[in-house]
Amino acid sequence: MRVQHRHIIYIGGYDPRGLAQYYRMFRTELRKFARLYGIAATTTRPQTAASGEIASWTIETKAQDQDQDQDHGWQTRTDYDFLRFEDFIQRDLAQPIWSTVFNAVWIYWRLVLRGTAFRFFRANWRFFTFITWPHLILLAEAICCAAIAFAVEWGLDALGVPNLFSIVAAAAVFVALLGTLLKYTEKQTYVLYLLADTIWTWQFSHRQRPEWDERIDRFAQHLVKVAATSRTEEIVLVGHSSGSFLGVEILARALELDPSLGRHGPRVVLLTIGGNFPIVGFHAASTGFRNHLRRLAVEPSIDWIDCQARKDVMNFFQFDPLAAHGIDAGPARRNPTIVPVRFREIILPEHYKSFRWQFFRVHFQFVMANEIPHPYDFFMIACGPVPLAERMAVPQAALAVATGDPTAREWAWKQLEKARPGPNDAEELGTLEPTARRRG
Repeated sequence: MRVQHRHIIYIGGYDPRGLAQYYRMFRTELRKFARLYGIAATTTRPQTAASGEIASWTIETKAQDQDQDQDHGWQTRTDYDFLRFEDFIQRDLAQPIWSTVFNAVWIYWRLVLRGTAFRFFRANWRFFTFITWPHLILLAEAICCAAIAFAVEWGLDALGVPNLFSIVAAAAVFVALLGTLLKYTEKQTYVLYLLADTIWTWQFSHRQRPEWDERIDRFAQHLVKVAATSRTEEIVLVGHSSGSFLGVEILARALELDPSLGRHGPRVVLLTIGGNFPIVGFHAASTGFRNHLRRLAVEPSIDWIDCQARKDVMNFFQFDPLAAHGIDAGPARRNPTIVPVRFREIILPEHYKSFRWQFFRVHFQFVMANEIPHPYDFFMIACGPVPLAERMAVPQAALAVATGDPTAREWAWKQLEKARPGPNDAEELGTLEPTARRRG
């Protein structure tokens, strides 16, 4: 199958910037993608649904002259839906600073005392360090502010001010200083944002955010409608970052609405990139989510591709979303196909070195344009002619379609047409991407 018309449904992570920022990035990266491969790619402006919950645009992509033989060129149309949650996230971030701090600290210590934090550490120590980092910064700032407050109290005592008044004054100084420090260093530390993220994932895992569940249900209905009415060859549900577990929820609920979802009309594929399933699935209360993982693992009509990168500290690398959650699907298991991605292979060395320690920038590389042609290319996944499952099953052939000469492209299409996509063994990821120590 060669894709001429594809439908992408995109779910982002816990990002308050939402549609405006994402579309600007998408348009910029689309231009870079077109320059890299020497193709033409244009996009329309976003159109927002009446509900305000979905924004959509269309991309037209053309490689070479379509008057030539079909093996020598291709053209695709992509309908792109952006599912919006930023109103909820902006509301979270507008909460009073002290409410955010107290709730997040209380939740973090419950994670520690219940052993959930230790499970995070065993699954991926880098991710555990990342979620602990804002608490360490908060502690450091609190110690600095406490030292200043103590100095104020000592000075007032030296002046003969009664103890009660000096203690109250010192406490007021501590609260004011810490609140001010958190507020005005947020652009550098992201502490309040990360603490709000911790609160949200806890509440979502414990089903304390009904407004999120209600919107997810509506998005599941949207997916069912698209599958029933679309004339595309492929529907790809993309979940980036926290969108990974939201994507699982949307697809699983869509299958509950229409159990034959993937058996009629377009092929349906779930693509999770930079995923962090454990921040929901490792909670004892998340039985429903784990059941959804099990459902997708054995669903024969759905393909699920999970892309992971060692360099991204916000995702879980060398991680099997089923085994890590104690799910044994037995011989019926067919999902997910786990694909390692090495960012150093898709970004020019000088640019990679410039942002390799910028964790948010690295995290977003999953959805940005390549600088070097590679089988993993988000914009080729969205706009190219190769179906996603076949792209991951025969990656070098998929790359040859984009970069090879006519003879190479003819060979590539034959390989892709013979491909029978199947799941990868997550334990093999270490051989596919060696550790930094083993690379030397």
